Amino acid sequence: MSAPRRLGAPDAKNRGVLMDAAEELMLEQGWAAVTSRRVAECAGLKPQLVHYYFRSMDELFLELFRRRADQGLETLAQVLNSDRPLHALWKFSTDAAAARFTMEFVGLANHRPAIRAEVARYSEQFRAAQTEALGRMLEGYGVDMDRFPAEVLSVLMTGAARMVVLEQALGMTAGHAETFAFAEREIDLLEK
Repeated sequence: MSAPRRLGAPDAKNRGVLMDAAEELMLEQGWAAVTSRRVAECAGLKPQLVHYYFRSMDELFLELFRRRADQGLETLAQVLNSDRPLHALWKFSTDAAAARFTMEFVGLANHRPAIRAEVARYSEQFRAAQTEALGRMLEGYGVDMDRFPAEVLSVLMTGAARMVVLEQALGMTAGHAETFAFAEREIDLLEK
């Protein structure tokens, strides 16, 4: 029986450099461009180091996703505790880089069950935090929660914001200015 393969330390500088390179490649060229050889090349390291720090490319993808998702959850908590949380949430939801990152992982998740499960797990955490905070906010603003359930508004707000950002990345513009104006006008009515 052979000894388990030795892996590099989770906090090693080169591991972080490889993850940064993988993220850069993913955002610039899409998830399919993220191979061990290209990640190493982008990082300025030898290809075998990718597999020294990560058992597989799936492990690299999972760690990359978790790192970004954990940062996103921290940012969401700050957004929801800001002075104007609905405005901050709308701005957070319309971040083009975050939307692109998410969509690359959704594409990757279509092919990798472990990644699909992790994307779903974190997405549920985001949705739960957002829905709970929206419920508190909207109730505080005197919104009829039967007419405008927080769960529905959470889906609509995030969905509309992400769709507009994704369409903009494709070069589409029809209805975008109107959608942003509508959302911002309605938010302004609540957060004067």
